Amino acid sequence: MKISVVIPVYNEISTIAEIIRRVQAVKLGDEKEIIIVDDSSTDGTRRLLQGISSDQPDLRIIYRSRNQGKGAALRAGFAAASGDIIIIQDADLEYDPGEYPGLLKPILDDKADVVYGSRFLGKDRREFGFWHYFGNKFNTRLFNRLNHSNLTDVDTCYKVFRKGALAGMDLRAERFDFDLEFSAKAVKSGLRISEVRVGYRGRSFRQGKKFKWWQDGIMAVIAIFRFSLPGRENKIS
Repeated sequence: MKISVVIPVYNEISTIAEIIRRVQAVKLGDEKEIIIVDDSSTDGTRRLLQGISSDQPDLRIIYRSRNQGKGAALRAGFAAASGDIIIIQDADLEYDPGEYPGLLKPILDDKADVVYGSRFLGKDRREFGFWHYFGNKFNTRLFNRLNHSNLTDVDTCYKVFRKGALAGMDLRAERFDFDLEFSAKAVKSGLRISEVRVGYRGRSFRQGKKFKWWQDGIMAVIAIFRFSLPGRENKIS
């Protein structure tokens, strides 16, 4: 079984080389490919990626001509993926690729079609700032209420799924609202969703975190209603 790791990248010059190294170091016992989608970085990330040796058969880099957002970059990565299972990996080192075996297990055991790496299973808050923690909890509870689901971390980066799960989803979200669109459509499609506890090392805005609660947080709430209410999911405003 082939695993495709899709990594959307925008201005991550300080971490991109290390995340590639960490993903390559994970031994899965299966064929693996790494697809990096550079979303028109401007900080030197693209130049660094272009300098990576092209003789690495497990690594493919896609360069986008203009910045469109995480959701758009992920769609490009999904289209290029040839694996049976797709893992979404952020490039900022907040999530550890060493979690892959645990995330893959429910799918390989045929107990799930989609697996979320939850940062909230258990009682500790991990490394969250107050607003980050509150915002994630609020989004997840609102999402569950509207979708009759019981997820604990709808905003997690770690979403692992059979590639066939994408069939019929018609994903359109451009930015961080991808998480809400994918989750709503996975629930509506009747896919089996499991959660696995994962570690998390959150970074600050000073360290390069891009999600802003005063902007993207409001958009996330709008996206929850947009993708959760019947007849609203394909109305782009």
